[in-house]
Amino acid sequence: MAAFSHPHARPRRGSRKQLFLVLMALALLAGFHACSRRHVAGPNAERPYDEPRIPIVGRAWVVDGDTIHVAGRRIRLEDIDAPERDQTCIHADGRAWPCGQAATRQLRERIRGQNLTCRPRAHDRYGRVIAGCSLPDGTDVNAWMVRQGWALASGFTGAYASDEADAKAQKRGIWMGSFVAPREWRRHGTTRQGFGAAE
Repeated sequence: MAAFSHPHARPRRGSRKQLFLVLMALALLAGFHACSRRHVAGPNAERPYDEPRIPIVGRAWVVDGDTIHVAGRRIRLEDIDAPERDQTCIHADGRAWPCGQAATRQLRERIRGQNLTCRPRAHDRYGRVIAGCSLPDGTDVNAWMVRQGWALASGFTGAYASDEADAKAQKRGIWMGSFVAPREWRRHGTTRQGFGAAE
């Protein structure tokens, strides 16, 4: 005679164990995914901009080649990465030169005395506003720094990839010799190990 299953019968012990194992596996996968996302994001991990996206306008005080202060707000220029202020690069003839100071100086001279309009998009892990900034004549300051060879294009959007290619082809700024990418400089400190040709 065929076995009859009562509709209100309790589930077997084995099926509860299987369900528990499936739930544990899903929890472990979710944890692994979250950790790997943090690793990929790295030190410039972003968080949503939770304020009204009103442009930040005012004169800028330059901190370095990709960080400024405008109207009391610390702003990281979006999608670019300039040499650190204490970073050195190598001329084609092998001489070291202070490319981080040069990038800072070039940004300062380009925007000196003018109001910037910065459009916030997010915050980074240090609380800085991530924004694209422009001069009164419409010049995209972020793009200008990359196009002149004083910063590298960064981020996943590739917004300034063509500006970087132009700077590299014309050997402008840091492209005139060799350098360590700013992110690598930050990671390994100020040793000159790892210098290679700017490719």
